[in-house]
Amino acid sequence: MRVLQLSDPHLLADPRGRCRGVVALEALEQAWWHALAQLGQPPDLLLISGDLCQDESLGGYVRLRERLERWAVPTALLSGNHDNPGLLRAALERRAWMAPAVVPLAGWQLILLNSHRPGSVAGWLEPAQLAWLEHQLQAGQGPALVALHHPPVPIGSAELDPIALQEPEQLLQPLLANPRVAGVVFGHVHQHWQGALERTSGPALLLWACPSTLAAFKAVQPCPLGHAGWPGGRLMLLGADGGVTTRLLRWPPAQAA
Repeated sequence: MRVLQLSDPHLLADPRGRCRGVVALEALEQAWWHALAQLGQPPDLLLISGDLCQDESLGGYVRLRERLERWAVPTALLSGNHDNPGLLRAALERRAWMAPAVVPLAGWQLILLNSHRPGSVAGWLEPAQLAWLEHQLQAGQGPALVALHHPPVPIGSAELDPIALQEPEQLLQPLLANPRVAGVVFGHVHQHWQGALERTSGPALLLWACPSTLAAFKAVQPCPLGHAGWPGGRLMLLGADGGVTTRLLRWPPAQAA
């Protein structure tokens, strides 16, 4: 299975609206077409991992819906700190899977978590969602990949680590205890980053951050492609053996104001 992750488009109600000097909708469209050209064919699933709408407007989500209808691929969406989950559902509930949810992927499970917390830039998973996750981990079968907006571990950034997922051990403990969870993917940090958490037995829990389609933040790790300042995405290949192979994607930035 081929999962294309894009993240942090920061759309606005105004289709020509700019965020960080870039026309956000145009940057997302360019991201899709650049990624498609690099992949050679549409992915099996498109995952957009949060901060979908900078102004948290219904119009911004309608712009996203219009693009998804045009691209016509199965899609999963996460809420970020720059989102309004209620408006997101109103505009897109019939068009995409939305966190919290489990997406079946040919023997795999993609578990979507909603780390949005009203009024907070940092992320949080409420007790009811953690209990739901525990149930999914116990009841499900086959390898699993978990996706949320906020990083569940510090990435080594003085600016970004304080606004990561709060109380992350409540998430990491069940993930580390369940060997069928192969990894965690997230957005929020606008950069490539990868890491691993060792288990007492079995393979490590792998972690990947996704660049933003809009603009890059100061990189903590070197970009494998040598373009840390470019927008990008990530392709995840979910193998029949339960392994995950990833490929970082980059493309030149849209013209800033």
